[in-house]
Amino acid sequence: MAVTRLTARDAALLPWIDALESVIFGKREVLTLAVACLLAEGHLLLEDVPGTGKTTLARALAKSIGAQFRRVQFTSDLLPSDVLGVAVWSAERSAFVFKPGPIFANVVLADELNRTPPRTQSALLECMSEAQVSIEGVTKALPRPFFVIATQNPLEFEGTYPLPESQLDRFLMRVSLGFAAREEELRILRSRATADPLERLEPVLDIAALPEWIARTRAVRVDDALLGYLVALGHATRESGRFVHGASTRALLGLQRAAQALAVLDGRTFVVPDDVKAVAVPVLAHRLMPASEANDRDDSETLVRQLLDELPVPR
Repeated sequence: MAVTRLTARDAALLPWIDALESVIFGKREVLTLAVACLLAEGHLLLEDVPGTGKTTLARALAKSIGAQFRRVQFTSDLLPSDVLGVAVWSAERSAFVFKPGPIFANVVLADELNRTPPRTQSALLECMSEAQVSIEGVTKALPRPFFVIATQNPLEFEGTYPLPESQLDRFLMRVSLGFAAREEELRILRSRATADPLERLEPVLDIAALPEWIARTRAVRVDDALLGYLVALGHATRESGRFVHGASTRALLGLQRAAQALAVLDGRTFVVPDDVKAVAVPVLAHRLMPASEANDRDDSETLVRQLLDELPVPR
């Protein structure tokens, strides 16, 4: 399958990607996916080894739109109330007063999410699905836009709790930054010799304008033939025998929204098959587990690419 190169071409959004690339060098395709994830109102899982720029990416994305940013370091002793907030007694008011937790922000970095027990992990489920928090029978809306970026180390197993399927399904995409190329790593060392480029980053898109871009994303046309292509891909994950279970309907809805976001970034009002192909792996692979009868050397990303090669593309 030919690799689709992800680039932003819309004149209004191009400066946004350029600004992010002034901080994260040589990772334009990952940055494009991150912006597409935000436009599609999804959440992003960054899976990579330490020191590759995961936290920097989250901070840069928030700063580039002037968004409120909070970072939560997930540990084994973290409680749900440490994330969501807690009601405390106020002697002045003679009543309980809610003290919001760090989840009440536009961009929330859930750092090393898999280091916290399932009870605390599950505290994010309602937040990520419905952009709200329910505490002691009271529901409180989260700021909009609301975007969770979670990180985890794929190689470390000591003291970690693998994310359950219900949690993984809440993330629209999973991406990896990977190590920088030689030339880009040299640029990183030079640029940070005297100052951090993140400190110089200024907002390039007003957060108040983001809902309009999200609305444009929703309005992008998806032809019936392409909808059929999405459904065929979903059924192929369920019926091919390659996976323990196939992609959910929520996954296909996410795939549609991600493809619409790529179309917006490309300056189009309609989705093309290449949009679907470009986001299929980041949207689907983390939700699928290879079946035991599948080739042990093939991971879920490889198997999704195989399905894309086999399925006829609508014209």
